[in-house]
Amino acid sequence: MESQRTFLFIGLMLVSFLLFQEWNSDYGPQPQAVQSASTQVNDATQSTDDTFIPSSSDSSVPGQIQRPSQSYISVTTDVLTVKLDTKGGDIVEVNLLQYPTEQHGEEPFMLLGELTGNQYYSQSGLIGIDGPDASPNGRPIYNTTQPSYTLAGDELRVPMTYVDAKGIEFIKTYVFKAGNYAVEVEYTINNSTANNANVQLFSQIKRTIQDKGSMIDQSYLGFAYGAFEKPYEKYSFSDIEDKNISIDTAGGYVSFIQHYFVSAWVPKQDEQNNIYSRKLSDNSAIMGVKGPVTTIAAGQQEHLSATFYVGPKDQAALKALHDDLDLTVDYGWLFFISQPLFDLLKWLYALLGNWGLAIIAITIIVKTLLYPLTKAQYTSMAKMRNLQPKIMALKEKHGDDKQKFGQAMMEMYRKEKVNPMGGCFPLLLQMPIFLALFYVFLESVELRHAEFGLWLMDLSAKDPYYILPILFGASMFLTQKLQPMTVTDPMQQKMMTYMPVIFSVFFLWFPSGLVLYWLVSNLISIAQMLIIYRGMEKKGIKVRG
Repeated sequence: MESQRTFLFIGLMLVSFLLFQEWNSDYGPQPQAVQSASTQVNDATQSTDDTFIPSSSDSSVPGQIQRPSQSYISVTTDVLTVKLDTKGGDIVEVNLLQYPTEQHGEEPFMLLGELTGNQYYSQSGLIGIDGPDASPNGRPIYNTTQPSYTLAGDELRVPMTYVDAKGIEFIKTYVFKAGNYAVEVEYTINNSTANNANVQLFSQIKRTIQDKGSMIDQSYLGFAYGAFEKPYEKYSFSDIEDKNISIDTAGGYVSFIQHYFVSAWVPKQDEQNNIYSRKLSDNSAIMGVKGPVTTIAAGQQEHLSATFYVGPKDQAALKALHDDLDLTVDYGWLFFISQPLFDLLKWLYALLGNWGLAIIAITIIVKTLLYPLTKAQYTSMAKMRNLQPKIMALKEKHGDDKQKFGQAMMEMYRKEKVNPMGGCFPLLLQMPIFLALFYVFLESVELRHAEFGLWLMDLSAKDPYYILPILFGASMFLTQKLQPMTVTDPMQQKMMTYMPVIFSVFFLWFPSGLVLYWLVSNLISIAQMLIIYRGMEKKGIKVRG
């Protein structure tokens, strides 16, 4: 198996992998929806503005709610600016102060809000017989003491108060902490009436349905949830359009995932919760979680809470919030390879202070570790090349008798101690590492707007001048020159000749950090090939020409 075929094989594997990803997202098997015996999401309702209120087993919710004029509360911390709607106390806008929209720009990245026609909100409330969000008059309008809040110390509490017609006081408090993207939502219910009160906490994420990106951009855009038996399960827009889910589970979480960023609701993990989804009439979808019904005795007070994470895909922060939430940094089925590679990449960055240098360093390390496989691959290829005259002689001897020709060829391989698959097996072992690194570069928010130097000012974006793809094609062309073609089929010869051009075009739109890895890997392979061939030629093994 020649080196040119190696490039072809890698290309076909990569394209096939991306095509499989595309096919699987459209036609692959989907998780089965489990209907809860005690709660039916289909009984839920929505208001005129399509705010979805999940149904409760203890009460029904009216369908049409007139929305009043909106009033907002602004919150500013060291990492977030947040806009809260006094109606329902929902989070209707979040800007990430540490992540500019454009590289070196002043405008922070808006993660939640009105995003060019796409609504993306975080909603929470209390349903049940006495829940204010299940009132026939619509969702509660909360009162606050001030219109804006700014974090001054380690913690900022933003309380909002509502008293219903029965005299039950509901205090919804958002708790923000310095340097933290996890926001605690606390409910304090003061039941000053003579009767027990029953409420049920719900929290959900609403997002306008949006088409997935191109096949090259394989970052997932959609919902995901975690349940007791399923620590991480994607549930895309198309899944929700096909069927709603209602899953009872201990603990759990719901989330919405996009490139580099995630939002997630994490309820109390020691409670029995219900995860649900719903497609709305305004071309949006919702996934949420409901807690158990809570009874507040007459004259007593009760506290309920949940946590909302809204920010970058920081694996450590997500893991600290929920044991499985870091799985939203989706490395796919090769996570067991991607995770240590990512840890190594972060360590190299801490050592070198530049993500481009870290990518070069990890490429050198990977290629060094794989050198024994590379040597076996090139050695096998050289031996197979030397056997070509003998193979042609056997073919002439046996003519059209393919059975005798095959037996004679296998006997020759045995005598010459050559494994005809020796060039393929090392490559098959290397492919998982290549694909694992592909997802490391795709999923790592640390590489967003990461500078290398010279013209490469953003390793997460394509090369603006296409220099890396051209250099990559040149490295492939050089490899072909160092290993002249031995294939005789004209079609294969033509395909091998155009492979550098095909790959260069293919990589034009890839993140420059990924193309940098492939280019450096190619250059190292060329150096290793020259070293291996020089050693083989000293032993009298003809390699080239």
